[in-house]
Amino acid sequence: MNFKAILRTIVFLALLFVMLYVGMNNTHVIDFHFPIAGTTAKAPIHASAALIYFGVFAIGVFAGMALHTGGGKKKAKE
Repeated sequence: MNFKAILRTIVFLALLFVMLYVGMNNTHVIDFHFPIAGTTAKAPIHASAALIYFGVFAIGVFAGMALHTGGGKKKAKE
């Protein structure tokens, strides 16, 4: 395993720790408004702050993964 992979793993684990820490300290219920999406403009999502934070984090991780592994042109083997 190279140094870059180890560093990425450490950074990702640090992000997971921050997510866990925020989730443990924000257990109250909130109203989540995101008018650009359309559905929450009329009826906001009423859920735990930690659950909403986790959802936003998970969407960000999947978006980053999709952009990182995205469909670029494959190099032809010679």
